[in-house]
Amino acid sequence: MTANLGEIGIWQRANSLDAAVAAEVERLGYGTIWIGGSPPADLALAEELLDATSTITVATGIVNMWTADAATVARSYHRVAERHPGRFLLGVGIGHPEAIREYRKPYDTIVAYLDALDEGGVPVEDRMLAALGPKVLALSAERTAGAHPYLTTPEHTREAREILGEGPLLAPEHKVVVETDPARARRIARPAIRTPYLGLVNYRRNLRRLGWTEDDLADGGSDRLVDALGLHGEPQDIAAGVRAHLTAGADHVCVQVLSADGDPLPGYRALAEVLC
Repeated sequence: MTANLGEIGIWQRANSLDAAVAAEVERLGYGTIWIGGSPPADLALAEELLDATSTITVATGIVNMWTADAATVARSYHRVAERHPGRFLLGVGIGHPEAIREYRKPYDTIVAYLDALDEGGVPVEDRMLAALGPKVLALSAERTAGAHPYLTTPEHTREAREILGEGPLLAPEHKVVVETDPARARRIARPAIRTPYLGLVNYRRNLRRLGWTEDDLADGGSDRLVDALGLHGEPQDIAAGVRAHLTAGADHVCVQVLSADGDPLPGYRALAEVLC
């Protein structure tokens, strides 16, 4: 792979990212900024964040195949990569059926989109694929630099590494709350887990595959599930949970800080002392 992700990155939605945030995250020592949600095909925010920094990698997590035309994405990729060689990673994914009215044959759509990126000259080593289930994980190893799973646990990471084998990149996302009071931490984490993810078939299927029950998935998620998907505690406790992904076979973990006031930077500052 061209870009160096480092072991730990941050994952935030576009509305929480700007040039000032990017510059501080780079100073804190994180390796990658992941632009969450469905950034548009022009990749303008990625370019803005790269312009504001000098060493950190920027990745999309993920460009949605249903809403971003592959040919346009490919042209945008070349613009960004030429301006910032070796610092941009294009993450793409299929999204989920509930969000797309004309959602159809997801696997075939992924293959066709990757074919279009090939035609547009986007190198395999500079793109990643959002993947949860075995079939798409295997495809990510064949057609991209590797897999970017979302809303997972180290148990999923261990299984994903077995499917990917040695070599392909594995970069899971994990939500965290820098809060020592469990009840307060769950009040922050549960809404971000419940809506929309516990209502989406692909995430529910993946969690069931990992052994979680319908009772765990009901009513916004059991405390046990919320604690697993939204790590909380002292920074060193959270760091141990994040690093469990690395022990399980991840190359990189992108940490999504959740906070009561919507400002993730204090959490990233606290975690940088033990993660970076």
